[in-house]
Amino acid sequence: MDDPAAAGRPVARPRLLDQVRDAIARHHYSRRTEETYVHWIKRFIRFHGTRHPRELGETEVTAFLNHLARDRDVAASTQNQALSALLFLYKEALNQPLAWLDGLERAKRPARLPTVLSVAEVGHLLAQIDGTRWLMASLLYGAGLRLRECLRLRVKDVDFDYRQILVRDGKGARDRVTMLPESVIEPLKAHLVRVKVLHDKDLADGFGEVELPNALSRKYPRAPYEWGWKFVFPSHKLSADPDTGVIRRHHVYENYLVRTVKRAVRAAGIAKHVSCHTLRHSFATHLLQSGSDIRTVQELPGHSDVSTTMIYTHVLNKGGRGVKSPLDRLEQPRAGYGVH
Repeated sequence: MDDPAAAGRPVARPRLLDQVRDAIARHHYSRRTEETYVHWIKRFIRFHGTRHPRELGETEVTAFLNHLARDRDVAASTQNQALSALLFLYKEALNQPLAWLDGLERAKRPARLPTVLSVAEVGHLLAQIDGTRWLMASLLYGAGLRLRECLRLRVKDVDFDYRQILVRDGKGARDRVTMLPESVIEPLKAHLVRVKVLHDKDLADGFGEVELPNALSRKYPRAPYEWGWKFVFPSHKLSADPDTGVIRRHHVYENYLVRTVKRAVRAAGIAKHVSCHTLRHSFATHLLQSGSDIRTVQELPGHSDVSTTMIYTHVLNKGGRGVKSPLDRLEQPRAGYGVH
């Protein structure tokens, strides 16, 4: 029966950030997206003196985004990230879609070219890494994986027979198929043997559950305990899920490889600014250098548009769009470098 005393009591409105998190869950966005959106929404609220967003609108959103571009001098991608978070807040969480922001000052997007390593430099870098980290770095370069795609790779998505990797829910929520390099097949098989031993031990100890995407665990209750759903690169320790408190073995953290690559770059004496993503850039560039069709190169890394792939052709021009410098056409003795 209904409580008559509660009948006339006003219903409490959910807290703003709870509304945001519920909307993000409905759209199946990642935890990282949730953290990013919540961050920008908090900054927006603080910028306007902690006023509730329902009291604000297009004018205040424009003022905040102009502040980021003009006063904070943020990159264009950062301003776009904040804009996406606020558009989501008003449309999905508050059901108050914003009109077009006519007075918005857009941060200028610089036309930057990606850093690419030569084949020799990749070899020198990988030679400084060993073990599981070498395997992960080799997949970033050899299969064109993004770092988080490598971290979230599941056992069932590695196909040794067809020599391919199925990347699930990549950037833009798209699946794709990429190559499995021959040179990592045997090391990867040996690695999975060790991971299977760890999985069996977890099961024997009363654990062995893994997080599944999109609430698949409710549809397939036994799937979280199955070998095929395990992460290829699991963490060395169990941890509690921040939402449910369930003890699970997650995949390794990003810094597990990020710091290793930075150390390897220094050890290899490479002067370029290199990150894990540089290996993916080098993958696409070296495929083009070897004569692969540009449409194929577009599909393997999962570029949404061929114009993204075209960026890598700058390396094929070998400087100055392939034109020979007039200095190199002069017949002159080569100057020696001496200490004076």
